[in-house]
Formats: sequence, structure tokens, C-alpha cells
Amino acid sequence: MHKNFRTQENHRFSVYRKFTKFSGKSQAALEFLMTYGWAILVVLVAIGALAYFGVLSPDKFLPSKCTLPAGIACTDFKVTTGATLITGTVDIVLRNGMGFDATSVEVGVEGCTAKDNTPSTIANGAQEQYTATGCTVTSGSKYSGDINVTYQNADTGLTHNVQGSITARGE
Repeated sequence: MHKNFRTQENHRFSVYRKFTKFSGKSQAALEFLMTYGWAILVVLVAIGALAYFGVLSPDKFLPSKCTLPAGIACTDFKVTTGATLITGTVDIVLRNGMGFDATSVEVGVEGCTAKDNTPSTIANGAQEQYTATGCTVTSGSKYSGDINVTYQNADTGLTHNVQGSITARGE
């Protein structure tokens, strides 16, 4: 028989050999994808579980802050929980940097039932503490609310209202 003469059986063998040549590469690629696919799936499930149970809660990583517009600065603040849900307090220390005395000062905080207007005057450059009571604060959780400061310019007699925000953890 002649060497170059192909029979039906020789042809099948060459087709099988070509197929096995490619299937080895395909199998390696498939194993690579499956291995890393399972690893990625396990990582995603772990992250999902941590987020579901609150371990990755962004409230735990956000800093406490108190912001007001220029002129009135919130130099210190404290959110305190009470014996019941609505007996918490928010203490805020305000500094007057507006260049004039502020009279008839009243401080209100969102989520609190009582505003504070004592002391009623903040001299230019001075600071005073105000306490809003009847606040809904949960122990250990973040409190976030708006601050409304109403004051009167001692030089002109005009009344102004400024708004800021406070974010802090209840103590």
C-alpha cells in the first residue's frame, strides 16, 4: 500500500488528533475560568454577608461633624441619649465671628421638641452653649439633623435665620 494513500480510518484518526489538540487548550481555559469564577463568587458572598449583618455599615466609618455657614461657628457639640427615646439632648457651642453682637439668639435642632434661647446674646468673638431637649436619639447609633439658628443683628435690628447640620453618635 502506498504511504500517501489515506483510508477512511486514517482520516478519522487525523480528525480526532486535531480535535484533541484543541480540546487540551479549551479544557485548560475552562478550568482557569471555573477556578477563578468560584473564588470570585465566594468573595462576593462573603462581602454580601458582612454588609447584611452591618459589619460594613458606613455609619460606623463616617466622622462626627457640625457645620454652619460662615460667621457662626459650631466649635463643639455632643449628642446625649436619655432614659427614654425622646429625652435625649443635643448640646452645641456656637462662636460668633460675624463682626457684630448677635441678640435674640434661638437654636433649634431637627428631631428635638424644645429650642434653646439662653443665653440670648452672643457678643462678637464670644462663644456660648445651647442645649436642645426632647430629642429622639438612640444610644450608640448616628444622629443626623438640621440646626436652625435665629438671631438679630444688634447694630441694625434685622433678624436672620441660618441653617446647618449635625451628625454625631449618641452617647
